[in-house]
Amino acid sequence: MQSKLIHDAEGQQTYAIILATGDEVTACLTAFAREAGLQAASFKAIGAFKSARLAFFDWEAKEYLPIAVDEQVEVASLTGDVAIGPDDKPALHIHAVLGRRDGSAVAGHLLSAEVRPTLEVILTESPEYLRKKLDPNVGLALIKPEL
Repeated sequence: MQSKLIHDAEGQQTYAIILATGDEVTACLTAFAREAGLQAASFKAIGAFKSARLAFFDWEAKEYLPIAVDEQVEVASLTGDVAIGPDDKPALHIHAVLGRRDGSAVAGHLLSAEVRPTLEVILTESPEYLRKKLDPNVGLALIKPEL
């Protein structure tokens, strides 16, 4: 993973983060968020994966159901945010739409993915922080803007 600050004005910073073949997306972005001390950011990305693990949140069961993607796919859309989690560390929330060879797509919450050959991420940090708090009705830590 390589990164470069490409814009810095009025407390808002934008980074280009480039992942290479073999990089694991969530591990790299989590490491970047911690090293940069991110408290509130959003990002988008395009590229391709060798494989990925997505998930769908089952409302009734209050758990993520896994979706295995064991093939080369194009990252048609990857979006996410960074906020401070209940453990006071940066927490990522990422969704992806992945295009298959036949033009069909699979989408969901990104659990993990192996990059091949690249993932180009543009991340913008906000000067204000966001904090997540466990919502017992949902069973997940959700952003609470008032905190």
